[in-house]
Amino acid sequence: MYYKNNDKLHEECGVFGIFSRDADINVAAMSYLALYALQHRGQESAGIAIGDGEHIQLKKGMGLVSDVFADSDFPAAGGHMAIGHVRYSTSGQSCFENAQPMSRKFKQGEIAVAHNGNLTNIAVLKEMFEEMGYTFETSSDTEIIIKMIARAARKGIERAIDDTVQAIKGSYALVMIVENKLVGVRDPNGIRPLCLGKIGESGYVFSSESCAFDSLGAKFVRDVQPGEIVIIDDDGIKSINRNEKTFSQPCAFEYVYFARPDSVIEGISVHDSRRRAGKILWKEHPAEADVVIGVPDSGIDAAMGYAQVSGIIYDIGLVKNKYVGRSFILPDQKARELAVRIKINPLRSVIENRSVVLIDDSVVRGTTSRKIIQMLREMGATKVHMRVSSPVVAFPCYFGIDTPYRDQLMGAQLTVEQMCAEMGADSLGFLSIDGLLQSLDPNRSFCLGCLDGKYPISVHMEG
Repeated sequence: MYYKNNDKLHEECGVFGIFSRDADINVAAMSYLALYALQHRGQESAGIAIGDGEHIQLKKGMGLVSDVFADSDFPAAGGHMAIGHVRYSTSGQSCFENAQPMSRKFKQGEIAVAHNGNLTNIAVLKEMFEEMGYTFETSSDTEIIIKMIARAARKGIERAIDDTVQAIKGSYALVMIVENKLVGVRDPNGIRPLCLGKIGESGYVFSSESCAFDSLGAKFVRDVQPGEIVIIDDDGIKSINRNEKTFSQPCAFEYVYFARPDSVIEGISVHDSRRRAGKILWKEHPAEADVVIGVPDSGIDAAMGYAQVSGIIYDIGLVKNKYVGRSFILPDQKARELAVRIKINPLRSVIENRSVVLIDDSVVRGTTSRKIIQMLREMGATKVHMRVSSPVVAFPCYFGIDTPYRDQLMGAQLTVEQMCAEMGADSLGFLSIDGLLQSLDPNRSFCLGCLDGKYPISVHMEG
């Protein structure tokens, strides 16, 4: 029996790609290190595909990057291009068959694809292929993408990729190896992040987040633009963007929760945006208290911002067990009820006999918040004022984030006052949508579908 922290939003995965002819750059080892930097985006499976222009080697497995790969996998791996993937499943089962990258042979050669996101027209596309006699080995969107490219490859790989991008709908950041090319693709709304970097003399890298470039000593060049196809081969770099309906709306929760604080997405520092959110949260929902603490990890920056403008002392009030991942074995219901205590423990010396402002990044079902507040009271907190550095999550996400149906979302069922009572806080305040936009960039547009129900792409509403 496995426990998952279902009281948080979860990103589907992280992707990475590299192309380099430099003799001193081992593309497999670089991918391995990059996946370590992206591990926070997915902890269910990991994989790396290595290409030499003729053949693709693939290794993948269930678990963390360190579980799947050993040092001995890389010294003689060869190849001059590679792609990597870490996965958290939102569509498709968590199993080896759905682990990525996925690789297939077809008439024109081999292809390997890694995908972050979620296709909203997957059912229509799958039915179309089944009517043509195709069968599927997985329940992953990625297999559809591979089949579409392979089927159209007789037109030429660039045309096949372009046709596929025009046909699929939803959110996607793709990296792929095909023929002698490394390809990166981003959806027309730019919902899922993908950036381009430079490594060594003439090499290039793609990544879901810029923090992976820092780990490799690569230089950030730019974000891949919404709707853009970037092709890298021995001739250099080429950009294609025939999609005229591009409108950049990156996911706001990349900044709130998913991304590492040392990443920069669309020119916005994740760390700085979280600090600003905390400062705005104080202005919208001030509280009288003795100490401000943050729920690790992504609540900490906002807590520091809140403390800075309020004048209330910030301290480390919750200690996180860094050796517990998102999924771990728990034998029975009683143990599962203790899961939060296994992952987070309050410091009595910081909490006892003090009024506390507790800052978290979001509330989904409210179960984790309720247990943390209970633990703070057990440690002697006189009052607990909960503040959330994002607006109320009231709608599901259809673009690659694991959110429950509306009837399981606390914010869709209860008022803020009712949520406060349910969680056992003395007061509760959420950052407003306007406040969130101010913390990011008020002059730009973001995907806020899970907050206001207004999605950048038409979706079939469920729950």
